[in-house]
Amino acid sequence: MRLRVEFTTEPFDLDEAPPHAVVAREVVEAARLDALDVGPFGNTAEGGADAVLTAVDALLRRSLAAGATRISLQVNVIGESE
Repeated sequence: MRLRVEFTTEPFDLDEAPPHAVVAREVVEAARLDALDVGPFGNTAEGGADAVLTAVDALLRRSLAAGATRISLQVNVIGESE
């Protein structure tokens, strides 16, 4: 099964990426997920279910530890693994 995760971390800072946003980006980049798109107001990544779910766990834990006060995420099934 393939999944797409979309997430944002808060609080926002338009002048400089806050530590929790940097950590979230590092987590998804290290997870080697497909179709990674990192933006100022939202991020998306795709991959196999195990890789996405492992990355989501790390993203939640590490972003909260780095100061995130809110993390919004959505996970969608997008197809079967090849």
